[in-house]
Amino acid sequence: MFIDYAKISIKAGNGGDGAVAFRREKYVPKGGPAGGNGGAGGSVIFRADGNLTTLLDFRYRKKYEAQDGKPGGSSLKDGKSGEDIIIKVPIGTIIKDAKTEEVLFDLDANQKEFVIAKGGKGGKGNSNFATPTNQTPRYAEPGRPGEEKFIELELKLIADVGLVGFPNSGKSTLISVISEAKPKIADYPFTTLEPNLGIVRYKNYQGFTVADIPGIIEGAHLGKGLGLKFLRHIERTKIILLMIDITSEDYDKDYKTIIKELDQYSHVLSKKKKILALTKSDLVDNKKLKKIFEQKIAGYKGKILIFSSATREGIQELLDVLWKELKD
Repeated sequence: MFIDYAKISIKAGNGGDGAVAFRREKYVPKGGPAGGNGGAGGSVIFRADGNLTTLLDFRYRKKYEAQDGKPGGSSLKDGKSGEDIIIKVPIGTIIKDAKTEEVLFDLDANQKEFVIAKGGKGGKGNSNFATPTNQTPRYAEPGRPGEEKFIELELKLIADVGLVGFPNSGKSTLISVISEAKPKIADYPFTTLEPNLGIVRYKNYQGFTVADIPGIIEGAHLGKGLGLKFLRHIERTKIILLMIDITSEDYDKDYKTIIKELDQYSHVLSKKKKILALTKSDLVDNKKLKKIFEQKIAGYKGKILIFSSATREGIQELLDVLWKELKD
């Protein structure tokens, strides 16, 4: 199950208390202070892991706590520090403060780490407070509390190319043809209910990644359909491939609707490079296809690509264009 959002609470370990103790030796009847320091509390650390693809684990566990430090002992023995807790998340996970929505860190690379909550410092034992005027201090510091936070985890897929279009525009079929991804495919809207990520093998063992998100409908930026839930996954892509069914009755309207939804969802998406393609070219005859090749779509200045995932016609040209744009 693909889960891309979670809220959890985290707490670093408390520092151990410093000890009040004195030397007790046979020939030293009045030994000095010998209380050890408390150990530091463990910290909470997030680490990006390329083997993970979902935040599913956080649906079942909502609280994470690092270990407390041990108190100091006698004979100047310091307490053991608490163990850190390392929480592994998929690459592309953003950590936010749940109260302020402030972005605290972006785990956008494999093995990248972030200390989200630092463990409390251990308290000093009474051996640290001896002075010429007070040679037998009978007090020690308590350990400091560890940091505690309530955070949001938001996963955004990292891909080179994002596939965007209305439901049933052929996105899932395309990704299944050009990569090893095997999304659910059927002839009805909203077949894709969660993002799919595929690796495209290009010439000379080169490659790039493609993300297919559920279809966009008008009002997606307001949460209609599956819009708000999955539009975030194309914010990190380098190129957006806009896909329109070639059997549509109004290419201009479809194009403007998709562009409007992207622009209103995020200014980041509005600035990204976009390539327009008409899909399912096998569904029109050669005479109509010739007219479509000569057609212009209002607002789009680039070359319109036309292909069929069913017959593979135009697929190589599509990959060549995507690769060239990625390299440029």
